[in-house]
Order: sequence, then C-alpha cells, then structure tokens
Amino acid sequence: MSSDLVRLARSWLAQDPDPETRAELTALLDGGDEHALRERFGTRLEFGTAGLRGELGAGPNRMNRVTVMRAAAGLARVLGPGRHVVIGYDARHKSDVFAHDTAAVLTGAGLRASVLPLPLPTPVLAFAVRHLGADAGVTVTASHNPPRDNGYKVYWNDGSQIVPPVDSEISAAIDAVGPVSDLPLGSPGDPAWITLGDDVVAAYLEAVTALPLGDARDLRVAYTPMHGVGGATLTAAFRSAGFGAPATVEAQAAPDPDFPTVSFPNPEEPGAMDLALELARSVNADIVLANDPDADRCAVGVPLPDGGYRMLTGDEVGALLGEHVIRQTSGDGRLVATTIVSSSLLGKIASTYGVRHAETLTGFKWIMKAGDGLVFGYEEALGYSVGSGAGLPVHDKDGIGAALTVAGLAARAKLDGRTLLDLLDDQARRYGLHATSQLSVRVADLSLIAGAMARLRADPPVELGGRKVESAEDLSEGSADSTGLPPTDGLRYRLSGGARVVVRPSGTEPKLKCYLEVVAPVTGEVAEARERAAQDLDALKADLSVALGL
Repeated sequence: MSSDLVRLARSWLAQDPDPETRAELTALLDGGDEHALRERFGTRLEFGTAGLRGELGAGPNRMNRVTVMRAAAGLARVLGPGRHVVIGYDARHKSDVFAHDTAAVLTGAGLRASVLPLPLPTPVLAFAVRHLGADAGVTVTASHNPPRDNGYKVYWNDGSQIVPPVDSEISAAIDAVGPVSDLPLGSPGDPAWITLGDDVVAAYLEAVTALPLGDARDLRVAYTPMHGVGGATLTAAFRSAGFGAPATVEAQAAPDPDFPTVSFPNPEEPGAMDLALELARSVNADIVLANDPDADRCAVGVPLPDGGYRMLTGDEVGALLGEHVIRQTSGDGRLVATTIVSSSLLGKIASTYGVRHAETLTGFKWIMKAGDGLVFGYEEALGYSVGSGAGLPVHDKDGIGAALTVAGLAARAKLDGRTLLDLLDDQARRYGLHATSQLSVRVADLSLIAGAMARLRADPPVELGGRKVESAEDLSEGSADSTGLPPTDGLRYRLSGGARVVVRPSGTEPKLKCYLEVVAPVTGEVAEARERAAQDLDALKADLSVALGL
C-alpha cells in the first residue's frame, strides 16, 4: 500500500475516540485494503452551506466522531468563547453521539451548549435558536438520505441555515484544527452544558398551532413519519390544534435508523408511500400526510373519485398553501418566495393579490434570505415554511407546521363539500394550469454529471418537446434578469408557450436533476388541460434525455 495512505490512516487512528471506527480502520490496515482506504482518505467531506453529509465510517471522507468534532471545533473558533449554541439531533445511527461530541467540544472551547432533550424534528431546532436567543444551532441529521448516511447542519442566529461567507469561514477554521485528541472537552455536568426540557417543544407547538389553520376540524388523516422523529411532535401538534389524532402507519411509527420498510426514506421516492396509501384506503382518509425522517418536509396525498389516492406535487401543495397564507394575512409589505426550480405559479398568485414575490437559488437557506416581510416560502422538494401575521415561526422548512396548515385547509374544504383537488382546479381556471415534473439521473461516477453539464453549455438545445428554446441561461454566471441571483451550477431554458426547464446537479445526492414546467390555458374541462400538459411534459423529458446523453 501507499506509504502516504498508511501514514494518514494511522494518524487518524491515533486520534479516533470511537471503538467502532477504530476497529474498522484497523481491519482495513491489517488486511491491506488499499481501495477501501483510498475511498476514506483520498478525499474528504467538504463543509458547505449544507454543512456535512455522507456515509458513516472511518476517515475524513466519512461521517464519524473525528469529522464531527473537527466541525464543532471550527464552529467554536468562528463564534468565539461565551457564545451560545443549541444542538439537536434525529434518530439515525450515531446522531446522539455526534450531538454530545459537539456539546463537549463547544463547552471545552468556552462556549455554552444547550442540547435538545431527545431526538426531535429539525424544525424544532431551527425554532429553538431564535426562541432561546442563541448565536447558532447545530442539528445532526441526514434528512431523507439512506440509512448508512448522517449529516451535520449549522444554523445562524436568525434561525436559518448558514450561507456564504459563513460556511467558508467555518470550513477554513476546520482546516486549522489539529488532532481532536488534543481538544479540551466539556462534560454534561459542566454549568455551560445544559440539557433542555420539554418547555422548548411546548413553545414550538404553541407557535405552530397559532398558524392560520381556520376553524374546521372534521378530517380523517392517514399519516406516516417514515421511521423518523416526526410522529410524536405531529400528533401533539394536531391534538393542541383541536384535530383528532391521525391514523398512523404502525410499521413506520417508531424511529428506526435502519428504515426497514422503505428503500429510500423519502416520500418522493417510488414505493415509499405505499404503506401510507394502503392505510388511507382502509380508513377512508380525507388526506394522507407524511414527514421525512427529520420532519422538515411534508408530503400530501388526496383521494380520487375512483377510490384511489394520488400524491400531490410539492408545487401543487406550495400553490395551495401560498394562496391560503396570502388570503389569511394582511399588510402591504408581505413577501412570498420560492426557488428558481419551483413552479412560476406562486408569482402569478402573488401578483393577483398585490403581494411581493421573490425567486431564490435552490434551498431554504436562500428562501429565508428573500427579504423582509416573508410570510410564506416553499421549494418543490416538499419543503414549506408557513407564516401568519406575526411572521414565520420557523426560519426553515417545517413539515409539522405545513401538515397542520394543509389539514386546516382540507378540513375547511370538506366542510364546504369540496376537496383539495377542487381547490387546485380553481387555481388552474384562474391562473392557467401550471404542470411540473422532474427528470433525475442518479450516477455512480460524478464526472458523468460534469460531462453532461459541459455538453449542454457547449451545445445548447434549440428545441425541446416541440417548443422553441427562446433563451438559454448559464446560471454559473449569475442571473441575467433583475432578480440578481448569485452564481450557481445550473442551466435555465425558457421555452415558447411559457414552458421552462432548469438543469442542475443535486447538492446532496449523486444526481443530475432537471425541473420541467409547462403552462396550459384552461378553456374547457381542467382534466383535458391536465392531459395535454402531461403529454407536453413527456415530450420534454424525452428530448431532454437525449440532450443529456446519460
């Protein structure tokens, strides 16, 4: 084996406090497995605006106690002694260990650490940062990633995820950290290290039950927390708001880091909602709700006239919630925001009501920076932050608050003899049918994604799905319009008839993601417009697949 590789591995082994990863690394060294060692030490997880996320294991290219302690030490150096950090965690493998290692490093560096009392939804942590007046927050979660992954997300004092230049400052500070075995560490008995009580969760529940939920409560709900940490908090929120307890998928009710009933614990993945939809049929549910494992996202399903169910897209839920919040709030300074890959419908709704609208880069860290007066934000990947006249209780996506608000909206519709599908048809008639879809390509070799992006930049398509490409915009150069978006690795095509395509590499998974939208005028039945739009989206996907060359 390479002597440099062996040296790096032995240096890591000397500082690693975890017997499991020490045993893993020792076995690789003793077995001479150069390939496995190079996977772990040939590169490293990069700290960015999404923090850290990766596979559990030994080495700098894995999530482990050394990686987490280095991240905590970097955060401590940027913040400085005396600052206050709130720490949360989900129920994934090692999440509690990583949270307590973070508290130990922070308090050892002279900061104060408040640790949430048990595995809780990410929005509870985001809420707690502002509620407690903390300087920063950390949550240990890999959201909806596979069971073998974990992650580390950092929030700033406004309760939203960090953005540049804070991420690069923390990254540079991490680079300056020496062996973690040399770090001074605090302990749970120290005055600077406290474990929070249930009062933080109670304050969060009070905040989300004050959202514009209406007064209708007759609703049958089928729900799954998808083996994550959302179940108890969502049930408590429904109870506090006056709803009956949802029927919950028993096999997915308890937190389980192995996610045994799903291939990917993501409501958007094929098959992930099968058990919830089966439960919905058995209880004749009015709506289906799901959270991802850290409960910052919310998926919504609705019954069909034929007795089946279908899941709504994130854009459909975003449009319903956005118009609902606009109607339920007042004031000239209101702002609603979504991302460049989400539907353009929210902008049309906002214009109709005389409300400001903003488009941001992908990710809630950018939505929360859209501007003052923000009362609603969403992204098509099932993320929503719902506000009221008092503003946003959570400055991040909140799957619990969104679920509550959807339930209130559906209960009001039921009282009027209508459904969420009827409300969507109303929007289609008012604003035109905005149909969206995705084309995602998962790869084992990230260079394939870079190659596809390079080909599209060198030879932009002139027609997609029978529509002329009216403009091709390279977002790596920044936005060419008045929105003033900062540069990002993406391409945006505007097509005839109001259609749009955005192509970008995923920030958290080895995927190339393409976001498609067509707008169909409704001159007759909405169902006919939906059928035309579906055909148009299929044509776009077919041509785009060829253009990608993957």
